[in-house]
Amino acid sequence: MAVIVQKMLGTAHGDRFYPDFAGVAKSYNFYPLPPATADDGIVSVALGLGKMVVDGGNTIRFCPRYPMELTQYSGAEQLLDISQRDFFALALDAVSDFGYDTHDALVRRFPISVAEEDGTLHAVGSTYSADNDAITDGLSRSGVRVVTFGPVLRQKLFPLAQILELLTDMGTWGMGTPVEIEFAVRMSRVPGHPREFALLQMRPLVVHREPDELDVRGFDPATVLCQSSQVLGHGLMEDIHDIVVVDYHAFDRSMSRTVAQEVSAFNARLIGEHRPYLLIGVGRWGSLDPWLGIPVTWEQIAGARAIVETGFKELSVAPSQGSHFFQNITSFMVGYFTVGADDQESRLDWDWLLNQPALERTKLTRLLRFDNHLTIKINGHQGKGIILKPEASRGR
Repeated sequence: MAVIVQKMLGTAHGDRFYPDFAGVAKSYNFYPLPPATADDGIVSVALGLGKMVVDGGNTIRFCPRYPMELTQYSGAEQLLDISQRDFFALALDAVSDFGYDTHDALVRRFPISVAEEDGTLHAVGSTYSADNDAITDGLSRSGVRVVTFGPVLRQKLFPLAQILELLTDMGTWGMGTPVEIEFAVRMSRVPGHPREFALLQMRPLVVHREPDELDVRGFDPATVLCQSSQVLGHGLMEDIHDIVVVDYHAFDRSMSRTVAQEVSAFNARLIGEHRPYLLIGVGRWGSLDPWLGIPVTWEQIAGARAIVETGFKELSVAPSQGSHFFQNITSFMVGYFTVGADDQESRLDWDWLLNQPALERTKLTRLLRFDNHLTIKINGHQGKGIILKPEASRGR
């Protein structure tokens, strides 16, 4: 076993030591949204130490090739809900010449108001004004402070996206496989000292499944519940026995708010029973316009491990690809299937689905439960996925 000791990049601010921001860059993205493709990669970055990113906290995600396309945020309200509110820093008062005080944590959380006092929020912060319901890059105005990385990504205060695009490209070429990079940045405020980008680690991007496990081809059509070539995610799920499904034939777009409440009730029940489930509906999930889909919030469907959205019978709606819940979908590795009329490879067996006996049903929604598990395969490299009916999973 080898041990690598690295000098920590950062600046001391009173009893705190931390870089201005840090994060993780991956050269392959299993959740791409247009105009980005999977090969364009993805970055998660946060104010302060990278522990916020590694621990799955609230971060900013962007594609290095399209750094201004923050498509996971549909508006100011959503950004306020999921914006980073605190950051991690090394607590210098816990460190001594002989180690540290075991009663105190070496790394502690601090509110972003402390970062503003330290002068580190200016590079990554923006201001929300309730007067016009708008977010403006920078801290020159009065209002609520939010971490957006606007000054870096939009105002080009630091060439973060360009550096990471170059390094991930070089790393992929050099290792012959997609790579993952950990980095930190110090925006020096000392005259004569340059800003610093520190490459902390570069390693192969590990995919925990063999290629044949995620092969979505060659299945008997009679065994397939759903198949799509517009899928977000990557992996194999074999622990789902429940389906919450909106009745395709009974659904009326004027009743979409009612459907949202019905789905929410089933979601709460299944979360309480610790049963992950497959969610299937029509139109866009989480649509802001109830005439274009089902206007649920993330909390109303948070127990779903995989989600399917299909078109209406009478109307073709552009797929959302999960953009309304992008941050949550990526954080919890939720599979997202889109079944559209313009995709010749996509299909959903509504006849089989709606002929299954329901464990419980409401006016427009049903809860189905099976003894055998569903098999859900998502090949993120191909952007394709398949869901096999429970009987096809018997003996797997």
